[in-house]
Amino acid sequence: MVPQVAGTGNPDRSCGAGGRRCRESIMQKARETVMSLTGEREVLRSAPVGVFDSGVGGLTVAREIMRQIPNEKIIYFGDTARVPYGSKSRETITKFSRQIVHFLQEQKVKAIVAACNTASAYALDEIEKEIDIPMIGVVKPGAKVASEATRNGRIGVIGTEGTIGSRIYTTYINEINPDITVLGKACPLFVPLVEEGLWQDPVTDEIAARYLGGLIDSEIDTLILGCTHYPLIRSTVGKIMGDRVTLVNPAYETARELKALLEAENLLNEKKTKLGDSRYRFYVSDMADKFQTFANSILKYGILSAEKINIEDY
Repeated sequence: MVPQVAGTGNPDRSCGAGGRRCRESIMQKARETVMSLTGEREVLRSAPVGVFDSGVGGLTVAREIMRQIPNEKIIYFGDTARVPYGSKSRETITKFSRQIVHFLQEQKVKAIVAACNTASAYALDEIEKEIDIPMIGVVKPGAKVASEATRNGRIGVIGTEGTIGSRIYTTYINEINPDITVLGKACPLFVPLVEEGLWQDPVTDEIAARYLGGLIDSEIDTLILGCTHYPLIRSTVGKIMGDRVTLVNPAYETARELKALLEAENLLNEKKTKLGDSRYRFYVSDMADKFQTFANSILKYGILSAEKINIEDY
């Protein structure tokens, strides 16, 4: 059935004595309108998803999106000139995040993922009210899966000073289950260690042991890796915490939530990318060559280039 087009009304009534030719003209306009709307929807479905982080950590989220919804195009921005975010104020993080969102909007993305726990904690709620495309963070998905995973009701969270200080994980977890105890530990040196590529290094082992000792003694059974950099040192954290503690990587659950969101909004891209088309584009605010080398070490998809832009222009 061809839907009625606004303004045409009932063709029989609108045409009066005009007869068949008039009715055919109106119905043709209706078909053209439907085809136009269908075409616009197809354009939206094929648009990229924007993903951003303070640096390279958000690549762990991008990697999960690539795995779980491989037809989606991605535009990634890493704010490598201003990393880390965790020690900065709410106002500064919101300013930085707003600039990045403006940049991604200019790239015509259909949805945005704040693949940074600090940005998710400080800026997400405010910025998502300012834009007309869907935006999600990484905190809620991580809180949800941790709440489901714990057996003794004691969950640990490691993250930046900003994320832990915001108590955002505690808020979301206690909304799900107020009986769960949440213990947070800021681990500010983890981000620079990851950014330097020291994933498996004696220095990282020593610092991790110092950070995590108190959480071991607190008898948690679930630990949220509350920064998207931290999955890159997951083996180190897991070795220290032991087999009794379940490690939660919010990146996996975030990719699942993104897929559900795109399906609900009728934005999921079900068409495979044509040969020769670039599915993934990467931008940074500094050190493009270093970022490219790093990205190629954790993504199985070759990163041909990373372009440096002046994010302050946005």
